[in-house]
Amino acid sequence: MDTKRIEKISKDLADETRLRIFQAIATQENLTCGELVNLRGVTPATISHHLKILTEAELIECHKEGQFVHSRTIPATIAEYSKSLARISKSGRVARDRKR
Repeated sequence: MDTKRIEKISKDLADETRLRIFQAIATQENLTCGELVNLRGVTPATISHHLKILTEAELIECHKEGQFVHSRTIPATIAEYSKSLARISKSGRVARDRKR
């Protein structure tokens, strides 16, 4: 994962409301916008805005079932993001160890 993508995901998850929405979706797969409104206590427009950002970051995907749009996480994105952060952390330790 390149640095720009790591920055985007980090920034997108740094927003408290967006992180809470992501956590809710991760905990209870296939939540609808209405269910997220009830869980989080924010307006449908706010939920929709945050879902769009999470979708663009490829952290969630949305699919339509009848009249409802359901959201679910994309585990591969989080796995790749986590690996990238671990790689950054490890490379920092190696550089510090070399200086000693």
